[in-house]
Amino acid sequence: MLTRDIVETAVRRALAEDVPWGDLTVSLTIPEDAWLTAALTAREAGVFAGGPLVVEAFRRLDPAIEVSELVPEGHRFAVGERLALVSGPARGVLTAERVALNFAQRLSGIATLTARYVAETAGTRARIADTRKTTPGLRALEKHAVGAGGGSNHRFSLSDAVMIKDNHLAALGASDGPSITAALRSLRDRAGHTTAIIVEVDRIEQLEPVLAAGPTGVLLDNFTVPELEEGVRIVAGRATCEASGGVSLDTVGAIARTGVDVISVGRLTHGAAALDLGLDAL
Repeated sequence: MLTRDIVETAVRRALAEDVPWGDLTVSLTIPEDAWLTAALTAREAGVFAGGPLVVEAFRRLDPAIEVSELVPEGHRFAVGERLALVSGPARGVLTAERVALNFAQRLSGIATLTARYVAETAGTRARIADTRKTTPGLRALEKHAVGAGGGSNHRFSLSDAVMIKDNHLAALGASDGPSITAALRSLRDRAGHTTAIIVEVDRIEQLEPVLAAGPTGVLLDNFTVPELEEGVRIVAGRATCEASGGVSLDTVGAIARTGVDVISVGRLTHGAAALDLGLDAL
């Protein structure tokens, strides 16, 4: 969820980076009383995200700038479509332009890629989820964009849920079935009753020892499609079943049809290309 504080902090830092001592070009070329109206325009089709940051970028630079006709988050748009109208003192519009575009292009790119993954899973029970593979400092924004594209958010941080991976088990010395079950049961007994416990499994034979400990979910890591089908059969509803690793637009449909509940895709955030949007003077 994009709170007011998250939006303001992100924009404040971006403007401090881009305009540390003022806009030299604008101050030398644009009269103080000049007025400019421009349209935020799509130069390729996609799904929109980042509207609150666009508004805040212009507002923070100059409260006299008005952003109107802004399309909602998650809006699907065509090439050439107007996404917002910006009007106000020309100096402020021109100075805030790049920061506003950077946010809208980056977040719309994530939303658009997410929507493509979601479309590939139509007719299945699988939800497309993001991961923690996000740009440092921008996680809340990027996860918001995943939601705008129809995806789901995985845990936001390490503080949100327990996720036991192979390196955790190795550090615990849990190398066989009985030791894995014992380690996970001990963890479950120490965790609060509302704490989600998800365990990564990279071999079919680990599933039963893990399930014996009663986790909230199991993450089937880098399983082939036949292995995922077998894993779903073994889990049989005893835990949320998540697939992860090696997921692409070419493979996600087949993965979804195995019956998994969740498919986590790191490239939603770390691999999405910025969408081509422009601010065109009218």
